[in-house]
Amino acid sequence: MAVEKTPATSPIITAGSSSSSSSDVLKPRSPLDDHRLSFNHTKDLHTHLSKQASHESSSGRQDRGRSRSRESERTVAPDNDELQVTAMPSGSGFQNIEEGGEKARKRDDWIAISNFHPGWFSVNMGTGITAILLQNLPYQFPGLHYIAVILFVLNVIIFFLFLFISITRYCLWPDKFKAMLAHPAHSMLLGTFPMGFATIINLIVFICVPVWGDWAARFAWGLWWLDAIVSIAICYFVPFMLMTKHSASLETMTAAWLLPIVAPVVAAASGGVVADALTNDTHALITILVCYVMWGSAVPLAMVIIVIYFQRLAIHKLVPRAAIVSALLPMGPLGQGGFGMMQLGVVAKRVFPRLDFLAPIAGDIFYVMGAFIAMIMWGFGLIWMWFALASFTRGKFYFNIGWWAFTFPLGVFTTATTQMGKEFNSPFFDILGTFFSLVVTCMWVLVFALTVYKSCTKELFR
Repeated sequence: MAVEKTPATSPIITAGSSSSSSSDVLKPRSPLDDHRLSFNHTKDLHTHLSKQASHESSSGRQDRGRSRSRESERTVAPDNDELQVTAMPSGSGFQNIEEGGEKARKRDDWIAISNFHPGWFSVNMGTGITAILLQNLPYQFPGLHYIAVILFVLNVIIFFLFLFISITRYCLWPDKFKAMLAHPAHSMLLGTFPMGFATIINLIVFICVPVWGDWAARFAWGLWWLDAIVSIAICYFVPFMLMTKHSASLETMTAAWLLPIVAPVVAAASGGVVADALTNDTHALITILVCYVMWGSAVPLAMVIIVIYFQRLAIHKLVPRAAIVSALLPMGPLGQGGFGMMQLGVVAKRVFPRLDFLAPIAGDIFYVMGAFIAMIMWGFGLIWMWFALASFTRGKFYFNIGWWAFTFPLGVFTTATTQMGKEFNSPFFDILGTFFSLVVTCMWVLVFALTVYKSCTKELFR
């Protein structure tokens, strides 16, 4: 008997059926079933993509709505303190904007006091040393003395103005004084205060004593003691802060580390000028001895800092362009230290024999040794002048308050030059000292004009 055979097919479970149902049947898949499954899959995929696109579109609209809301609420640009309205405010919003603008204007009015720092006394240093050079220029011309007097009066006005601003700043914001001491750069600038004051003391001796007599010399002597005490305190305190409180590294070091240490060197040289004007030999002797002690405390330590600074330059190369002018600072202790030794030797040669101090030839020995040490320090200053000038040619650098370093370091180096011309009776040093004096004067005119302009625009305080 013939048996009818069913063709072999690949069975599948029909979509939508359940294996537990009694109606589940294995059926062969036809081309119509394949088409139906493909259509259902495409439809499900299309529905899923449509929902995802709709969700993303809704999220994008919400994000754009929040962004527009934030932009409409933003009314003050972050780049400056000026009020810039980007949406028309009303009600309490408008009142808040007015209050914010008023605060910004008040903050801008006080910015010169709020951001003032001790480095501004470098203006006194530069102005004072320029007046000293013009007063003692080897080759004088009519009217030069009056120019020096004008600069002297200007220097006094600037000094007391800056002193008033400093006192006002620390009275209004007492925390700023602690912050300044803790600042690794601003604390170094404390040395500019006694050095700027020392130039006023020297000008009192050079300009006022010849006119007003002995009482002006005694007045200058009293001011010098105050300057000496402040200089020693800064020289001893600030380097110790550097050792214990400040965060410093060789790479971040600049020649500004010299500023608190140079202060006693300047005070010692100023003491030699004051002692030369005193008529009381005992007072002059005391002043000379104190000056030698201050010189011995500060100059060797300044030499140590110069060695470390040279190591920093050799390993990490030149300092950043903003601080490149500080390359002149090593000339300060070298020039002023040399001038101080010569000036103290001149006074010792006159005073020691009168008081029978040490030995009859002690004054001559101090005088000769002072000239010898001054020559060595002057020669050492020449190479640092070359390093500084070569550094300036390496690229552009823009104006800041540090440009006053163009005046004082070169100025005190010039005082050593003119003093050597005087003591050695050398036309070479007289001519060279005159040339340096004119360079310092021209630099003072340039830097002073830029300082006044940038101060009026308040750019130096931001």
